[in-house]
Amino acid sequence: MTTYDDRASLTDLTTTAERVRASVEGVIEGKPEVVRLSLTVLLAEGHLLIEDVPGVGKTMLAKALARSVDCSVRRIQFTPDLLPSDITGVSIYDQQRRDFEFKPGAIFAQIVIGDEINRASPKTQSALLESMEERQVTIDGQTYELPSPFMVVATQNPVEMEGTYPLPEAQRDRFMARVSIGYPSAEAELRMLDTHGGTSPLDDLQPVAHAHEIVKLVEAVRSVHVADSVQRYAVALVGATRTHPDLRLGASPRATLHLLRAAKASAALSGRDYVLPDDVQALAVAVLAHRLLPTAQAQLNRRTAERVVGEILQGTPVPTADGGRTPGHPAPGGALFGRPARRRL
Repeated sequence: MTTYDDRASLTDLTTTAERVRASVEGVIEGKPEVVRLSLTVLLAEGHLLIEDVPGVGKTMLAKALARSVDCSVRRIQFTPDLLPSDITGVSIYDQQRRDFEFKPGAIFAQIVIGDEINRASPKTQSALLESMEERQVTIDGQTYELPSPFMVVATQNPVEMEGTYPLPEAQRDRFMARVSIGYPSAEAELRMLDTHGGTSPLDDLQPVAHAHEIVKLVEAVRSVHVADSVQRYAVALVGATRTHPDLRLGASPRATLHLLRAAKASAALSGRDYVLPDDVQALAVAVLAHRLLPTAQAQLNRRTAERVVGEILQGTPVPTADGGRTPGHPAPGGALFGRPARRRL
């Protein structure tokens, strides 16, 4: 006789995630929503793009997340002279063995920090495409698997455009979410002066979770239930971006997958084994906006992709707890969205 019950794994998930969250928030002051999104992307097996002005803690957030988990970490400083082989690795001829030996590049780590990713040439940026999507690297006809968990955390500066190369759409589409940290509040900035004034808080940061724990948590997130109505809602949101008059490029099917995976991770972080429309709504801007290309007229009218996604959220009918569909915010409750009952075997 077997029954379905994964509450224990969800309890472990929330406990471990809380430790990681508290560790990162000890370094990043006053940005709990940014830290939660970073954890969501990690547990959803995605990659994170941190885009903001200089000096707000983009690299600090990436380092704090990496150091809070006991796993291999590599940092890549993207520069115009960086070569693809510096990222993926290269085969070197060994004269003693009279054979080529593969020397792994910086991508062979569980958490890879790509600092100022848009400063490298498109040729070098393309070295990340296979690894981010397929979690493998192919060199000289030989395929090498990347470790698990695997996450790329990249940063870029959107205001200083001299000497930079914009990320191509194929690259941006591989990032599950984009986040902007923003300036801290006055209180958070005052606390930062105390904690960062003498020494860096990263120096005292110790791992609070192991890599094998993260792998187990990822497996628990995969088991989170998504009702058919929530799946149709996510498809409707993404589909609306493809026909919106202010967009010349909508979101891809990969965006739909990323949106649901992130929603499952968000639900698990909230202690639920099922996804609500609230989870999808809360993540829609972070997951979809960086993949969209506004038309020239929309740019002239200063209509950003984030604003378009917000309008789509307002205009797309949301499944409700009573089985109906209505525009606006869904009624709370999990009767419609919870996991269907399983009969005993």
